[in-house]
Amino acid sequence: MGQIYRIAERTIEIDALHQFIHQHCAAYKVNGVPDFAVKTVQADIDFEREKSEQGDRSAGRPIRHYSDDYLETLAVYRKIAEKMLEYDTMLFHGSAIAVGGRAYLFTARSGVGKSTHTRLWRELLGEKAVMVNDDKPLIRITDTEAIVYGTPWDGKHHLSSNVAVPLKAICILEQAPDNSIRPVTRTDALPMLIQQTYRPAKPAALVKTLSLIDSLSGCVALYRLGCNMDLRAAELSYRTMKEGK
Repeated sequence: MGQIYRIAERTIEIDALHQFIHQHCAAYKVNGVPDFAVKTVQADIDFEREKSEQGDRSAGRPIRHYSDDYLETLAVYRKIAEKMLEYDTMLFHGSAIAVGGRAYLFTARSGVGKSTHTRLWRELLGEKAVMVNDDKPLIRITDTEAIVYGTPWDGKHHLSSNVAVPLKAICILEQAPDNSIRPVTRTDALPMLIQQTYRPAKPAALVKTLSLIDSLSGCVALYRLGCNMDLRAAELSYRTMKEGK
């Protein structure tokens, strides 16, 4: 029998081979009857290792070697993310920060500076700014809004809070010598939103994911920010998105 956690408003039983996942999720541990359970076997860990090595080869990087207990955390989150689709909830790659009861999510290609930009928000706003999740939050889409959740999968700096916050805007980051921000259309934003969302291989799950992405793009404001990673970039993005609809 596994241990019980509450993540993104769902009670989940995790039955794992290694204890590390339970340390990883400790802040989310609860008692109760699970909505669903996930169980890992060695083949799940082997799959994550092969996927990681394929990514390294494709990127021309040296092969990175990870422990089984770390790879199991990835396997568990993959299983959770696929099950969460049944609850209109999807895994998104970005850095989400909340101010005044509203969340703002920054996304970009790897290495552009999502975490750096939300760090600048924290420098600018101090205790007003709360990190929701710095890497892989979950987002639930309802008929009228999107809600972003902290999760234990929160990046190398482990920045997250066990909170649920209405999502006001998504901002696509690009590096630029000068700071500028503008609203973008759903059509403009959609390729990046698709790229940054976990997309399961199973056809039915992929169709559901694409439908959720479309709904998400219609219920939050969308922006594109060219920034040079100084405090003025944070001032510009905060002021613009806070005042936007």
